[in-house]
Amino acid sequence: MIDCHDGKIVAYTAGFSPNAELADRMLVKAAACHCRWPGWPDLMERYGPARSTGAKGRSPDNAAAEGFFGRMKTEAVYPGHWEERPRGEVLVPVGDCIHWHDHKRIKRSLGWMSPVQYRQSQGTAA
Repeated sequence: MIDCHDGKIVAYTAGFSPNAELADRMLVKAAACHCRWPGWPDLMERYGPARSTGAKGRSPDNAAAEGFFGRMKTEAVYPGHWEERPRGEVLVPVGDCIHWHDHKRIKRSLGWMSPVQYRQSQGTAA
């Protein structure tokens, strides 16, 4: 799950099969993260969460996630030759890549800061 304001990965899970349990764990992690932010529980109670969904075959609602996956493949997967690694080692670099994306990878749209640096500069939680 990506925050479309600054591009930070809010929550993720990784596994070898896309299934409901994997998606459910990610949503629970995202809710726990956002619920720590001041005012978030009140806003959710007042407005309720809204899913972003589009028609089949339309990707604008998922563009941030698809962009991240594309960059992860280009910057981490392909150079790392993951297909040569044992299955048990494949998921470990995913966490490293996400940490790098949030803490080190600068974005022009954020004034050449990483998402975490940007949040810190705005006085919000990293």
